[in-house]
Amino acid sequence: MNSSTLYLLLILVTPLFPMALSFDKKVTYFKKWKFAFLSALIIAIPFLIWDEIFTQNGFWGFNPDYLVGIYLGSLPLEEVLFFIVVPFACLFIYECVKYYFRNMNLRKANLIIYLGLFVFSVWIFLVGFNAWYSLCALSLGLILVIVMFLKREQYKFFPLSFLLALIPFFVINGILTGSFLDAPIVWYNEAEFSGIRFFTIPAEDLIYAWDLLVLNVFIFDYLIKKSRRSINEEP
Repeated sequence: MNSSTLYLLLILVTPLFPMALSFDKKVTYFKKWKFAFLSALIIAIPFLIWDEIFTQNGFWGFNPDYLVGIYLGSLPLEEVLFFIVVPFACLFIYECVKYYFRNMNLRKANLIIYLGLFVFSVWIFLVGFNAWYSLCALSLGLILVIVMFLKREQYKFFPLSFLLALIPFFVINGILTGSFLDAPIVWYNEAEFSGIRFFTIPAEDLIYAWDLLVLNVFIFDYLIKKSRRSINEEP
């Protein structure tokens, strides 16, 4: 299957479900859209720089058969939009978990998730020690696992949110990395990651997703708290 609009279609479809349900009176995610988009824009900057450097050095790349052909530097338009659309959708999941699981004791489950992520990160880090993608994604991932563990009460709803976000992640990233396609939309240099894949998805992508979402949640929560403080301080 070849389509020059496939990657763009995936990007456009991703936020439809969160946007349609944003007006749920219990979650009211639409009231936080501006914080979600702003946090995505802020975190997109370092990730796009990382993406650009890795693309220029051939650590990964993009199949033009699935792209509309508009580029920002070495990055296709679709890849740039990815860093806005995906965090927006995942922050919706985070907000839903905060409301619908607010009375659930997640302490033990969170400890298991953090331990699992830590062990998984160390394993992939050691296997891919000489690979740049493994080193970069997992170094940051290990740091953020430790930080989130230390702040586990403040972000007690995030581990479950991350696990739920992995469901659409496996679908979308599976397609991007070649599932059901003649060739992958995003290809990876085998020498620059551990070589371990879940179906077509490099194992490092799970930690890359963790890195992206943790940082977005940090900024998202900060912006909301800052907004609430400014409202309370108004005369």
